[in-house]
Amino acid sequence: MRSMTGFGAASLEQAGVSVRAEVRTVNHKQLQVKLRLPVDCLELEPEIEALIKKRLDRGSVNMNVTLGASERTGGPSVQPEVAQRLQRELFKLAKQLGIEPTLSLDTLAKLPGVVAHAPVAERALEREHKLILKAAEAALCELETMREAEGRALGADLKKNRKLLERHTDAIEKRMPVVVREHHAALRRRVEELLGSRGSLAPADLAREVALVADRLDVAEELTRLRSHFVQFDTILARAGPVGRPLDFLVQEFLREANTIGSKCSDAEVAHAVVEMKTAIERLREQVANVE
Repeated sequence: MRSMTGFGAASLEQAGVSVRAEVRTVNHKQLQVKLRLPVDCLELEPEIEALIKKRLDRGSVNMNVTLGASERTGGPSVQPEVAQRLQRELFKLAKQLGIEPTLSLDTLAKLPGVVAHAPVAERALEREHKLILKAAEAALCELETMREAEGRALGADLKKNRKLLERHTDAIEKRMPVVVREHHAALRRRVEELLGSRGSLAPADLAREVALVADRLDVAEELTRLRSHFVQFDTILARAGPVGRPLDFLVQEFLREANTIGSKCSDAEVAHAVVEMKTAIERLREQVANVE
């Protein structure tokens, strides 16, 4: 089992080229990938996305790749013709708007096309691409290691809260025969109070009423389903690979059964146990939301 939260980074250098890849993930219902690559390397997006999808099943993934110095054909070059044309057009616009034209060299240099960068040599570009892919894969390996470590911690906490949920289930099951007997006695007293000296209720009629009360209070079916869900939960926890979705479904089932038990039985001890169950279920829900 793995967490959806993690971080991985890798820095590589070869033949004057340095690359750093960083990847961060947080929980998300599906796999969502966001990449930031150097402009000259945008064509690598499909390959890097394929690497991510091969390794990860769920989570919001943000990968950032930065590129250092490389073997290029030349440095940046200023394009004076472009700068002059832009200056003329800007001054013309200022005159039309009736404002004082001000244009610094620093501002002009930042305008598109004024400073051109020489293209990367084909062989150097190929080396950059290979190094970027290698760095991305190394960062993903580190990310997986962290997600697995987080997953082990999540698994331990999930087991603890699942066991706690089972203890409360046991307490409710143990309490229910007492609840039925107490309702039986209360019903008998109530009937006697209502009838007083005017007569008595036939034993068969009283037995029928008691049976109806016992049926309304019966939570055996809910307890049985809960125990079945516990077995499924433990089985899924022991699986390899992504397990977040089925665990999330079972946690919802835990809550549904707990709500039904609470609505059927108004006994104070059972109500307290149901509240404790819901607290444990909420902890499970929060943790399962981070499981891949």
